[in-house]
Amino acid sequence: MGRVEDGRPYGWGRLHAAFQVLEALAEGRTVLGAASEVKETTDTPRNNFRRLLAKAGGHLLLARERGGAHAGAAAVVFGDIARLVAPERMRGSNLTPREIGEFRQGYEHQIGLYREKWGALLP
Repeated sequence: MGRVEDGRPYGWGRLHAAFQVLEALAEGRTVLGAASEVKETTDTPRNNFRRLLAKAGGHLLLARERGGAHAGAAAVVFGDIARLVAPERMRGSNLTPREIGEFRQGYEHQIGLYREKWGALLP
């Protein structure tokens, strides 16, 4: 059996975290994605990630316009998004309960990495 970290749901969780952080940097939010937003993404990952990708450019622009540390962090996170999108078709159906757990692990891992780098910018 492979490592959880190697699975698609874990990677999707990491990707979702990157989108949440990019949005937070753009809007100056003090709260990252709510549990309900994570649940929505695990219901239909492909559709929701397409929606998030459509907003990412605008979020990057807003964060870059803020300047300073927000601008630099946003550039890194935007690059992470590009790397975290796997070069394969993303699933459009719901995740299983086990996969949702893996998704959440990936999400928490990526959020932790960002907080370690930019704790003062993130809630």
